[in-house]
Amino acid sequence: MNFLFISFLQAAEGAAKPQGSMGSFWIMMILIFVVMWLLMIRPQQKEQKKLEQLRSELKKGDKVVTIGGINGTVDEAKEGDSTVLVKVDGEVKLRFDRAAIAKVNAEATQQK
Repeated sequence: MNFLFISFLQAAEGAAKPQGSMGSFWIMMILIFVVMWLLMIRPQQKEQKKLEQLRSELKKGDKVVTIGGINGTVDEAKEGDSTVLVKVDGEVKLRFDRAAIAKVNAEATQQK
């Protein structure tokens, strides 16, 4: 019985002592940040740059989808202007901010 009690106390003492140092803690934190940056932040930044380039290169005749889900064809896109005129259906035209364009349907634009 005493043997179990003594071994329990020794195990409790060993568990109470910190195993690593603060240096290893900071190394692990830096590694976690680097992995998160590589897997989450960097791809998002690349996607954002690609979208900005896509929006700046809009031209008449491009088939687009807005962030609201409206499909249409670019009818007017002036250089330096922050808006584009999108022909939705027949003679219905809506003016959108370039930031509202979610994607350009390249296949539909090429078939035209």
